[in-house]
This record gives sequence, C-alpha cells and structure tokens, in this order.
Amino acid sequence: MTADVLQLIGKEIDLGGSEVLFAEPLSQEALVESWQIHGGEWLVENGWLTGRSSMATSAVALLPGHYPGNVLVDFEARTVSPYRHGLHFMWNVGWDWAADRRGTAYIGGLQAWGEEKVGLERSPDYRLNAAIPLFGFEPGRIYRIQGGSIDGHCFIFIDGWLALELMDPRPIDNRRFARVGFEACSSHIQVRNIQVRRIVWRAVYRHYDLEH
Repeated sequence: MTADVLQLIGKEIDLGGSEVLFAEPLSQEALVESWQIHGGEWLVENGWLTGRSSMATSAVALLPGHYPGNVLVDFEARTVSPYRHGLHFMWNVGWDWAADRRGTAYIGGLQAWGEEKVGLERSPDYRLNAAIPLFGFEPGRIYRIQGGSIDGHCFIFIDGWLALELMDPRPIDNRRFARVGFEACSSHIQVRNIQVRRIVWRAVYRHYDLEH
C-alpha cells in the first residue's frame, strides 16, 4: 500500500494534506468536450482512458484546466499486452501551438526510450534527462504511478517505491507552464483513477549515525 508520506532527498511530501486539484470521473463525453487531444486515438472504455499511437507518431492527451505550482500526478496505468513500452506522463506543460507539439514540460516514463527503464526528461531541448533500468515490467499489469516536482526536484514513485528523483538546476516556471497530460509513444496504454494534487511538503534534515 502506498504511504501517505512520500520521502525524497531532504523533503517529505504530505500526500493526504496535498490539495486535490483534479479527480474527475473519466467519460467519453468529458474527453471529447474538455480534454485537449493531439494525435493518435483516444477514448474512454470501461473506466480507462485509452491511448494508442502508430510507430510513426505519438499521442498526447492533456487534462482540462491548468494546474500551476508544485504538483503531483497520481494514477494507475498499464500497457495493453503485448505492448510493453511508451507509457509516458507529463506536468508543468506548455503547448507550442505554432508547431502543434509539446513545448516546455517535464516528462516521466515507464519503459522509456524503447528500453526497460524508468526515465525523466525536460522538453523542448531534452538536455536534462535521467534513467535507470526498470524492474521486470509486465505488459497488462496495473502500476500505481506518482510523479511530479517541487521547484525542479522531480520524482517518480511506482507502487510506493521511489524509482527516480532528479534536481533541475533551472526549474520550469510552474506558474506559467501548468498543463498535465499523458502520452502513448508508439504504444497502446490505459490510465485510470487520475488525481492531480498541489504538493504540501516539509524540509527534512538527514544525518548519519556513527557506525562501529
């Protein structure tokens, strides 16, 4: 079970005390009327937001509304077997309307970069990125994913386990760039139980005990 307190380097997130900004039920009507869709095929079926893209394109679905500040995206997700890659989510997003593509954003992913890794990167230049080898990923298995950032301190938790954290020395202006979304990259993914929270956290001082 995922803890109510998420621990990072020098920080503790109070999940229960973090205000819920989005927790709307998924429906096909809401998807068509309120979400922002770019590429691929998106629909709501059996309580799942389902996204599919071909090998040549990515499929992006942005939640309705803007979510400024330090936010955490909390959801359940899976790839549709036999697909086993390209399960991405994003926050602090700014959409480049002229080019019709994602502009500034943090992007987190499972099975990222066509490999079995958990990854984080920042668009549009992608010069800030990090990845680690992933545990034994299973297509069709439901994972609870919690990701976001605190003034550029980015993190991804999977089933309550801290998979990755990264410090951005030039944090995104999260008052200006404030969309949240999901991406299927040459894949077929499903997402449900989506929540966006404004993070409440406290600083934590860690120290080493003397070892004998």
